[in-house]
Amino acid sequence: MPRILLFLSWFVFLFSCRNSPTPPDTRRAFRYNQHNPITSLDPAFARTQNNIWAVDCLFNGLVQLDDSLNVKPCIAKHWTISPDGLTYRFFLRDDVYFHDDPAFANGGKGRKLEAADVVYSFQRLLDETWPKPGSWIFKDRVATDSAFVAESDSVFMLRLRTPFQPMLQILTMQYASIVPHEVCEFWGRDFRRNPVGTGPFRFKIWAENQALVLVKNDHYFERDSTGTRLPYLDAVKTTFISDRKTAFLEFKKGNLDYFFGLESAYINELLTQEGELQPALSEQFYFLKNPYLNTEYLGVRMESDSLTSSQTITNPLQIKKIRQALNHGFDRAQMLRTLRNNVGRAATSGFAPRGLPSFDDAEVPGYGYDPVLAAKLLTEAGFPQGKNLPNITLLCNNDYLDLCTFIARQWEDLGIKVNIEMTETALLRERMRKGQAPFFRASWIADYPDAESFLTCFYSKNGSPPNYTGFKNAAFDRLYEASLRETDTERRYAFYRDMEKILVEESPVIFLFYDETAQFAHRRVSGLSRNAINLLSLKKVRISH
Repeated sequence: MPRILLFLSWFVFLFSCRNSPTPPDTRRAFRYNQHNPITSLDPAFARTQNNIWAVDCLFNGLVQLDDSLNVKPCIAKHWTISPDGLTYRFFLRDDVYFHDDPAFANGGKGRKLEAADVVYSFQRLLDETWPKPGSWIFKDRVATDSAFVAESDSVFMLRLRTPFQPMLQILTMQYASIVPHEVCEFWGRDFRRNPVGTGPFRFKIWAENQALVLVKNDHYFERDSTGTRLPYLDAVKTTFISDRKTAFLEFKKGNLDYFFGLESAYINELLTQEGELQPALSEQFYFLKNPYLNTEYLGVRMESDSLTSSQTITNPLQIKKIRQALNHGFDRAQMLRTLRNNVGRAATSGFAPRGLPSFDDAEVPGYGYDPVLAAKLLTEAGFPQGKNLPNITLLCNNDYLDLCTFIARQWEDLGIKVNIEMTETALLRERMRKGQAPFFRASWIADYPDAESFLTCFYSKNGSPPNYTGFKNAAFDRLYEASLRETDTERRYAFYRDMEKILVEESPVIFLFYDETAQFAHRRVSGLSRNAINLLSLKKVRISH
């Protein structure tokens, strides 16, 4: 047995015997693996999926998303927004309590959450003496004075500098979780290892790089439709096996209840070529696939206004018709079928992906596979059949080599020669950040479920990141700024679609595919959420025996 699983088995046995009246063999525990380790359990540092999933179990925010990405009440029962879009008032529940911790008075018993805790949590994010990744959600967006106000114990007010319509969606992020001031001050920076929130599970133990165990919060405030208190599980146990193939084998043996993600080493063992679960596995497992707010693309660093012909150039990608030819010059559907077993959808619309409420591929038609049109565009650009077209270099990391190779081979049929330069992920990101990557493979995952989270990548006043392409377009900028002020949802979506049309026309990126989640679970697991932000919410999950 691998050392990590031996450790976890020993710990779970010890934990079950010492802390639970329920015998270990009937304990309802959900077991899953993260191939990347958790770096912090402090919600202010929840910037990676592995951190986010754990933080979601431990903490709550004012609002939350349902699986359809609608904003719903959580700690806040309801809220109001002023007509000018600048003032938000949240009316808090009176039955939300923090987990127990020695830092609390009254013998360490968790106290009731109040509006002052919301003020503290949000001000803590902006504390410049201790920079936190989550600070960006409020930075330059909230009022310069009295941005966060506790009007009473049960009413919290948020004031913005200028209207920003996605603010409610931003408040659903784990960064905006509410923390108790006395516990944060007691533990200081070690709060990362001693988290105290109001979530459905409370912290038990974390052996870094080995295992994390959370246990049921018996006093959690949310209930299901029948009035039963959530969560149903007794515990959540996370291992950190870095090798995906090893973790997959543990899932097959029944040592893990849940498995996510795909790799070439085992994808065909799990899925058919058409993206269905292999029939031989259907009695033991089930497979969930749904849109994921992640767009995969190839980015072009725009050096200046697009050229229109084969003027003297050093980089042919500065010619718009070349970029358009590249977009028409490969078969996205075949690529997904061949390399990803049909997990993902061809990006044949704009940059913001399927799964967003503003997505409309009929209103925003993008690029399909059309080698005849691609050849015509090459000729119009002055390079018939690619003649005299300089070689193009594409920067790519190892995880996407097969995908980039597939595309390059199809482009070669048009006469476009692309050299793939393998680059370490960290170095590639650094070159993208410094504007030193002329042509690069990248992805963009939504920070929050609104198309603005994607379109901000092309606003000229944004640096790199997020504007890795250096795209500048005055019409796009005007629409982007108007969308931030627009309070009517449908008009805002219309602005988004007009921006997408500009991106399709100008092609600062080669659109690849809109991602999909791939979740696998044993048949004994029920209640798994299916959402486009790829959040593993466990408060309604059940384990049967």
